[in-house]
Amino acid sequence: MESEHQPRLRSVVSYVQRGGRMTVGQQRAWEHHWPQLGREVSELPPGPIDFAEWFGRAAPVLLEIGSGMGETTAQLAAAEPEVNYVAVEVYEAGLGQLMLRAEKLALENLRLLHGDAVILLREHIAAESLSGVRIFFPDPWPKKRHHKRRLVQPEFVKLVASRLAPGGILHMATDWAHYAEQMLAVCSAEPLLRNRFPDWAPRPGWRPVTKFEQRADEDNRESHDLIFERL
Repeated sequence: MESEHQPRLRSVVSYVQRGGRMTVGQQRAWEHHWPQLGREVSELPPGPIDFAEWFGRAAPVLLEIGSGMGETTAQLAAAEPEVNYVAVEVYEAGLGQLMLRAEKLALENLRLLHGDAVILLREHIAAESLSGVRIFFPDPWPKKRHHKRRLVQPEFVKLVASRLAPGGILHMATDWAHYAEQMLAVCSAEPLLRNRFPDWAPRPGWRPVTKFEQRADEDNRESHDLIFERL
């Protein structure tokens, strides 16, 4: 049971630890590609990751939090070869599937991290070092008693903002109206961030339609994008 005295920036309740075995293809991708493409957050050495060394080049670093099964991540990384694209995810099978997609697209600008994004940001990402952070369709925790488990909370947004370089972009999307309102309120209250739009951002044509968004359309739920800039 959670204590009322626990800090709100927790490291284990903002996501569901999904089970399930990897497919044969995902396991093969893990064995062949993980040593080069992936790292465990829990096994990182102390201090910030040297992304230039890991990618073999100096380039803007963009972090996607919660890449799921990687359908969007792979397409976005392929569309931005000039960016060092980093995805952090807790679901092993999802990372395995993303490596399969990366193999098919011959991606060279993608690296993967398995573990908690909060720990990654707090302990292994240097201040003002990211060109962008993307959080697309995070777990909405729709029941009111679970809203405190949502990832986008004031302390988390403050942490993200501190890791963005001036001019860096925090881009979020959700198909749950209440969560969208929460994202808007929390990010608008963060002094390091400025909304690029009066409220919701127009849906960018470059963002692929995910299975979550398709399901939302079928359920008549409108998706919202929010785009904030680091001051």
